[in-house]
Amino acid sequence: MSAIPVLETITAMREQADAWHARGEQIVLVPTMGALHEGHRALVAHARTLGQRVVASIFVNPTQFGPTEDFSRYPRTIEADLAALAATGADAAYLPSAEIMYPPGFSSRIDLTGPSEGLCGDVRPGHFSGVATVVTKLINQTRADVALFGEKDFQQLQVIRRVVRDLDIPVSIAGMPTIRESDGLALSSRNRYLNKVERDIAPRLHSILVESAAMLADGRMAAPLLSKGMAALEKAGFGPVQYLELRDIETFLPVIRVERPARLLTAAYLGTTRLIDNVAVLPKT
Repeated sequence: MSAIPVLETITAMREQADAWHARGEQIVLVPTMGALHEGHRALVAHARTLGQRVVASIFVNPTQFGPTEDFSRYPRTIEADLAALAATGADAAYLPSAEIMYPPGFSSRIDLTGPSEGLCGDVRPGHFSGVATVVTKLINQTRADVALFGEKDFQQLQVIRRVVRDLDIPVSIAGMPTIRESDGLALSSRNRYLNKVERDIAPRLHSILVESAAMLADGRMAAPLLSKGMAALEKAGFGPVQYLELRDIETFLPVIRVERPARLLTAAYLGTTRLIDNVAVLPKT
């Protein structure tokens, strides 16, 4: 029996949300797909500073996985997740089923351009449409005032911000810096796929990003430095490297030379595990 209230239907979730709102309490939503780690716990802890009530959703969303991706083997650890949420101080866990999220006859998806284009948008067709649709539904179902996301998937954060702005959804979207292991590896539920040799290599993803960002901050042309970074990743043992790109922090358009804040983003395979990461690139003054 979990020590945290578990809400499994839209009706139950909305009744609880309405009761909180009636007391003037703001709701912060932390959307997750479960398999919670220290990064998720940090998100929940930070959420407590943004509002009076914290709801963490757990739903492995099938519409954001491609046909050859890891939906069927994505780790599902509900009991451990609920214990972690209770220990971190979440006020409720929202666990809708696939049948609730996508009932018979469901036929609506959010169509995207803008920040969804390129990067993961190219190599994972339909991914961001699935993300945007499910996040919009979760915001509506939980009546969230704030939704909090980690910056590890920075493109996802930009997509959600644009969807909320474009569709006039009354919620504030907050981001939180990536939580890392002591060696720099970004925390991810998929890290458990790595074997020992791969785990030893994995931190190089971040260190190569940091090295590349330092050179880009000097204002040099990005293209040759990005090529050099791609080669470094491949030499370190990553492959295929799907992208290493520099994007403007506001427009999310590709950057030729850093003249204002930007983001360096990458996605690469290590064995059969796909890893993503990003770092800020600030122009030197």
